[in-house]
Amino acid sequence: MVHMETLPNGVRIVTEKMDTVRSVSLGIWVGGGSRQESPQESGAAHFIEHMLFKGTENRSAADIAMETDAIGGQMNAFTTKECTCFYGRVLDDHLPKALDILWDMVYCSSFTQKAVETERGVILEEIDMYEDTPDDLCAEKLFAEIFGDNALARPILGTPETLEAMTGESLRDFHRRHYRADNTVVSLCGSFREEDLEDIRRRFSTLETGEPAQIPQAVYNPSFVVTAKPIEQNHLILAFPGLTYHSPRRFALQTLSAILGGGVSSRLFQEVREKQGLCYSVYSYGAGHADTGVYCIYVALNRDTEQQALETIRRVVTEFTEKGPTDEELSRAREQSKANVVMGMESTQSRMSHSGRSLLFTDKILSAEEIIGAYDAVTKEDVMSLAKEIFDWNKVSLSAVGQVRDVEAYKEIIFG
Repeated sequence: MVHMETLPNGVRIVTEKMDTVRSVSLGIWVGGGSRQESPQESGAAHFIEHMLFKGTENRSAADIAMETDAIGGQMNAFTTKECTCFYGRVLDDHLPKALDILWDMVYCSSFTQKAVETERGVILEEIDMYEDTPDDLCAEKLFAEIFGDNALARPILGTPETLEAMTGESLRDFHRRHYRADNTVVSLCGSFREEDLEDIRRRFSTLETGEPAQIPQAVYNPSFVVTAKPIEQNHLILAFPGLTYHSPRRFALQTLSAILGGGVSSRLFQEVREKQGLCYSVYSYGAGHADTGVYCIYVALNRDTEQQALETIRRVVTEFTEKGPTDEELSRAREQSKANVVMGMESTQSRMSHSGRSLLFTDKILSAEEIIGAYDAVTKEDVMSLAKEIFDWNKVSLSAVGQVRDVEAYKEIIFG
């Protein structure tokens, strides 16, 4: 059973005890992602994620690594546009040690200038890696165009120019402003003792509150962008306005996406790849944020087949919008989604992530039964209504990477 509590300083703690396991997962979720950055700070949240592994007032980077390995633990972190998360999974006997390491990393980092200089080089290599990953580059260029001057348009990793200006002191200041009690969620799932929970309460009750950052609202602007790159395949993303991550219709969107481009039985996969052999990879997905969202269709293919593929995708989407899903498709999509929910809930780490993310973003945690019920409640009419709203070809965007055509050529293919 999930239990939630809020400490006097605003830190929220969510716990779920699982007596049938011997492992435990602990996550510290902070509402400080790349969206909270100013243009000059682009990349700071991700830079801090790296820095918190590079030594504290009590441990060196090597100490953190060796102490984690000594308890057989798994520790990692990630940064998104909306949040940063630090998490660990260990045997229950080692939870006190894992908590001590995570706490030390996240709240006692030394931010030495020497470590900043070293890690800056690592992140620059990471940027180069993403530049060499065309599907990621395609998505990044897309978001940069459709969100314009908003922080959602900027890359999570930052740019060489913004990273160059960052120092240990500037990163410490960003950390102080955003790692606040009022935007922190601690999620604990698995086998743990009451003493462990008391230790969490004691530590996190010391965090200070602060003033929430004012986040400018993001506005979707239809855009076309092409990026020439000497690679064999072209990578294309068609995009439309989507839903926010707390929209009550997100279950209908997931159902729609499963039917349209969510797997090997989906309409896009069957038509574009299996029947016509125009590509190797084609799928759809939604990217939701606090106040906006984007729905995307991705395809990787040869330049010679992209016109036929784009025309086919438009035809498949149009037919789906006009006629909706079949009863068989709707049933299959529901079962896929429900299976993903149930199988995911068998992992302490998945449950910890679900609780932490849900509480941080929506202030509510749905049980597996509630999620399954939400999928069961999706009707054909719900999917058709959402499809008609999303697939407005006057608002379509496109990003292309590879041996690309010019923008006008792509517009001619899509609009005729």
